[in-house]
Amino acid sequence: MKYPLGFYSFGKNIGIKDTSLDFAVIYSDVRCHAAAVFTRNNFPGAPIYVGRDHIQDGFLQAIVINSKNSNVATGEKGIQDSYQICETLAKSLQIKKEDILPSSTGVIGVPLPIEKILNACLTAKENLKPGNLDEVAEAIMTTDTKKKISYRTINHNGNEGVMYGIAKGAGMIEPNMATMLSYILCDYLPESKDLKGILKRVVDQTYNCITIDSDTSTSDTVVLMCSGKLGTIPDDLFTSNLKEIATELSKKIARDGEGASKLIELTVKHGRDDNQVTKIGKSILNSPLVKTAIYGGDPNWGRFIMAIGKVFDEPIPYDKLEIQLGGISVKGADSETKSKLAEYLKSNEEIFIHVELNTGKFEKTFWSCDFTEGYIQENAYYTT
Repeated sequence: MKYPLGFYSFGKNIGIKDTSLDFAVIYSDVRCHAAAVFTRNNFPGAPIYVGRDHIQDGFLQAIVINSKNSNVATGEKGIQDSYQICETLAKSLQIKKEDILPSSTGVIGVPLPIEKILNACLTAKENLKPGNLDEVAEAIMTTDTKKKISYRTINHNGNEGVMYGIAKGAGMIEPNMATMLSYILCDYLPESKDLKGILKRVVDQTYNCITIDSDTSTSDTVVLMCSGKLGTIPDDLFTSNLKEIATELSKKIARDGEGASKLIELTVKHGRDDNQVTKIGKSILNSPLVKTAIYGGDPNWGRFIMAIGKVFDEPIPYDKLEIQLGGISVKGADSETKSKLAEYLKSNEEIFIHVELNTGKFEKTFWSCDFTEGYIQENAYYTT
């Protein structure tokens, strides 16, 4: 496995909750151009306040992450803890504290075990290893069942660079920039150096098109760091690779939704604009009735009609509306068609839905998962 040049990292257990990996650091041996997007939840985690502050100048050199505790709803003490984590890590790495972005993920409303984290920060430098980002991908997991990694090699002017992304997220997911964290690193820079604009556009087409349970987390963070060690590449080449990675990570998050048995990919076509398509796409994928029908293999196509129709400020003419599941047209399905639909839903782990609004030319794809008993069990007893 290849990693982008100049990046070092580690993941380790420091005893925040159990014996699994729960603390990680990513470090670049040069100061990186960087951009980030964060949750729009009105009660963001303490690290979000610090991250917004530290990313303002467009540079970062390190990221510090803990899992098992989100440092959310912890008041001014939580914010000061996040600043102190950055200060302590900066001393170990001998870099500016403002060049560190903190992240925390896990249970809400519990103070950080700050001494454990500060002690881990003090010894961070001696734990760093070249690359090693798969270990970080494990350390940031909470209810995730698998690591989420995606990378691309990029060849340009005789150089082979790497763009490498990791993510975590399985519940409390409907990004609006779930609990979702993602970090993407690269040894190239886009020619324009407009990381903020490029990241925002890609996030809107990928991470912001996921929903597992309609709950926008307090901790959503996506960070892009570029060392530029291999120089610059055209913006379109950079953006296409970034979008491929973000799309792959988005699908992995949706597929690993808490208790999920199926990945759902919904494409809404021929809509008026992004606003209309997004409202209707999210209405379908956030419907518990739609999601449970897909889980049970129930060809109850009326639930799709309901989910589209309940977007009351975007009325769609019924006679123009088209809905397909796995290429099977469902509107007015007879008993034979319903049998085909049931077989499709029961026999596939990836369900493809196409909805044509026929109100314009806009198109967008969204990802989600089904609702199973596992989701209820996971969240009914989350803190107990």
